Amino acid sequence: MIQKDADLQPFNTLTIAARARYFAAVTSIDALREALTFARDKKLPILPLGGGSNIVLTDDFPGVAIHVGLKGLTMCEEGGATRICAAAGENWHQLVMRSVEAGLGGLENLALIPGNIGAAPIQNIGAYGVELKDTFDSLQAMDIATGDLLRFTAAECEFGYRDSVFKRAARDRYIICEVTLKLPQEWQPKIGYPALAQYLASAESSATPLTPEQVAEAVIAIRNSKLPNPVDIPNAGSFFKNPIVSDAQYVALKAQHPELVAFSTGDDWKLAAGWLIDQAGWKGRLRDGVGVHDRQALVLVNPGHREGGQVVSLAREIAADIQHKFGVTLEPEPRFYP
Repeated sequence: MIQKDADLQPFNTLTIAARARYFAAVTSIDALREALTFARDKKLPILPLGGGSNIVLTDDFPGVAIHVGLKGLTMCEEGGATRICAAAGENWHQLVMRSVEAGLGGLENLALIPGNIGAAPIQNIGAYGVELKDTFDSLQAMDIATGDLLRFTAAECEFGYRDSVFKRAARDRYIICEVTLKLPQEWQPKIGYPALAQYLASAESSATPLTPEQVAEAVIAIRNSKLPNPVDIPNAGSFFKNPIVSDAQYVALKAQHPELVAFSTGDDWKLAAGWLIDQAGWKGRLRDGVGVHDRQALVLVNPGHREGGQVVSLAREIAADIQHKFGVTLEPEPRFYP
């Protein structure tokens, strides 16, 4: 059913007040096709919505907002691995917890990442040294222009750091309906990320062989200690990507800032964007209802429920300051609409 003039505030974790000209909540493939047909007939743009944790609504949306609520999750053993098929509307963290409670490894480092499964491949979500692509098998997506269902392999998704083909060549061309993951039966924990390694080294669990559930619990404890729950403080999670710089630029920055936090990617260096923002003096600053979280400088918060334009303005001001002070470009993780 298509609604007119719908309130989008409940559908974005920054709680930005915005409205959509039309809105459809779809729970089936047929309903999704009908909503897309409606939009095509009226020549209107599409705004796909899931958990709403990776968008910034800068104004009212002049087209059709479609909340993708497709449900369904199956697990089965296949060729020495466990195959998980999850519909786009399933909650990501709940999927992670179901997997670790079943004794399956591979997703535990990605616990407590907000949002639904449909958005995970677009962003190639990642945390604590693990990315979605590490266990990704394939996905099914609907062509917005035709309503056809297509299958994408990992290679066709062209995953990169917080990136995929759906943010580039396939941008605004598909709506993801289902994601398939393959978790290995032979599992080894990935605990090399400094914060995770430090936490586990001081935990009692480090004295025995780790389980996926123990690693997930450690990740949850770390995230809860420094990241605000959107239910309590409106936010969109990590607002900026960690910038990647050349070896030469890293050496120059390290000489100027000996405490610089960075991680080698092989040929380049990934800088900790939160450290840069903190060093620039933005951490904990609140201005007219929007600001930077006081425990994690990478997170912009909107406790005043202000307009999206104010959030974007603050983000641009921070990025300009980092460029001026460090010569480093910050790129936002969430997408701005319209």
